[in-house]
Amino acid sequence: MASWNPALYLSFADQRTRPAAELLARIPGPDPQTVIDLGCGPGNSTALLAARWPKAQLEGLDSSAAMLEQAGASDVPARWVQADIASWVPAALYDLIFSNATFQWLEDQELLLPRLMGHVKPGGIFAFQVPANFNAPSHALMREVAEEPQWATRLKNVRGIVPGSAQSYYDMLAPHAASLDIWETEYLQVLEGEDPVYRWVSATGLRPFLDALAGKDREDFIVQYKAHLNHAYPRRADGKTLFPFQRLFVVATRR
Repeated sequence: MASWNPALYLSFADQRTRPAAELLARIPGPDPQTVIDLGCGPGNSTALLAARWPKAQLEGLDSSAAMLEQAGASDVPARWVQADIASWVPAALYDLIFSNATFQWLEDQELLLPRLMGHVKPGGIFAFQVPANFNAPSHALMREVAEEPQWATRLKNVRGIVPGSAQSYYDMLAPHAASLDIWETEYLQVLEGEDPVYRWVSATGLRPFLDALAGKDREDFIVQYKAHLNHAYPRRADGKTLFPFQRLFVVATRR
C-alpha cells in the first residue's frame, strides 16, 4: 500500500485547504448535528468543519494511521476513526458527509457514491470535491515516464487516480438527490522554490509510482520526471512557478 507523509502533504496546507473551505461555504443550513469528514488526512479539513459547527458531533475517518496520528495531535474536537471508505458502514445516518480530495483514489464510484449518500439522513447533505486534473501535464507526464521500458513492467499495475466528471457525478447522484449543486474551478497556484510541482504531486498522485520503485531505479525515475515537469511548468521571471489546478465540487441534498 502506498505510504502517506503528513508533513509533505501539509507543506502546501493553504492550497490544499482552500477548496475544502470553498466547498464548505456552499453547504446550506440548517446546522448539522452529526458530521463526518471522509478521508480527513491530517485534519486540516476537519478543522474547518469544527470551526463552522462547534456544537456538532464530529468525526474524521481515514485509512492512514500516520495521517490520523497527525490529526489526533491537533486540537480539533473530533473522534478519529481508521477505516477503509470502500467498506465502511456506519452505525447511524449523518446530517453531513463531507470529503475533501479523497474519492479520486476509489474504484467503483458509480456504486460507492450512491451507497455513501445512503448514509445521509433525508434532507441531509453529501458534499465532496475531487481534483479534475487527470489530463494535466503533471499527471500525464508521470504516466508517460512510467510507460518507458525500464519501468513499464513494475509500474503497469500501479494504483491510479480514478477520474470523475460533472456529468458522471450527476448521473450517479441525481436519482437520490432533492437537489444537486455541481461546479468546477481552476486555481492558478503560484508555487515557490525548486521543483515545486514535483513536491506537490510527490505527496499525492506520485506516491504509488515512487512506492513501487527503490534505489537507483527510483532516483532515475524522479530525475526524468522532474526534467519533464520543469519543461511543462517553467519558472517565471519572478522566480515563481504557475501550476493550474482544476477541481470539481458536488453538494447533494438527499431526498
